[in-house]
Amino acid sequence: MDEISSLHPRAESLRVRKKLVDGFKMGLVVEEGLAAHGRGEAFDYLLSERTTREARRAIKAAAAALLLAERPVISVNGNAAALVPEELVELSRVTGAKLEVNLFHGSRGRERAIARWLRQHGASEVLGVDPRFYTRIREVHSQRRKVDRRGIAAADVVLVPLEDGDRTEALKRLGKRVIAIDLNPMSRTARAADITIVDNIVRAMPLLVAEARRLSKLSRRSAEKAIGDFDNDSSLRATYRLMQDGLRRLAETGTLRR
Repeated sequence: MDEISSLHPRAESLRVRKKLVDGFKMGLVVEEGLAAHGRGEAFDYLLSERTTREARRAIKAAAAALLLAERPVISVNGNAAALVPEELVELSRVTGAKLEVNLFHGSRGRERAIARWLRQHGASEVLGVDPRFYTRIREVHSQRRKVDRRGIAAADVVLVPLEDGDRTEALKRLGKRVIAIDLNPMSRTARAADITIVDNIVRAMPLLVAEARRLSKLSRRSAEKAIGDFDNDSSLRATYRLMQDGLRRLAETGTLRR
């Protein structure tokens, strides 16, 4: 693909799509992941492709939850690895969270490719790729039921960017605090998670890293307050209203821009 001109009105969107296509060619992303990204873009349009106030509050609560956790884990799928590998590794470093590859459409080849990609971006350890440590979440019926005993299986807090709903629900039933990044505030994942960041992962992850750095320098009480001040249901309702406003503006003015 030719270099994307910064003058193109959809330049950033095209750059993100190219990252996914490159990830597909490297074996990180599957065809279904490309389709899922397109669905997410549709919701992002309704947010005017910006990080909302509600998302920023969720990011603050998410950073606090990771920092306060005893055994935090960041679950990584192909799309997340292709789009934000540096940020995933840096968030792991700042919060002490382990990185674990977990795939809906899994294969040993993809697992190893994603782990290798994360290591190329600075990860010192990547879980979820060694069969000696595999165990299963019985309540999950997809390949995502396979988890690492040292990671998700033992975690108290799990960040699940670009997730499917059944595993989020299962992790909750196991008593884990779940943080989701999901552009659809109506999804099972968004509604089941304790903290849902309704934002594009390419915008949310740098902000999450920065917020984790900031909170790590403050008192434990500050982190606890960030979680206590956040209500996921209220945040989702407010975000849904923003999307409704976006559709209303489109009908009335022909544009989603505020």
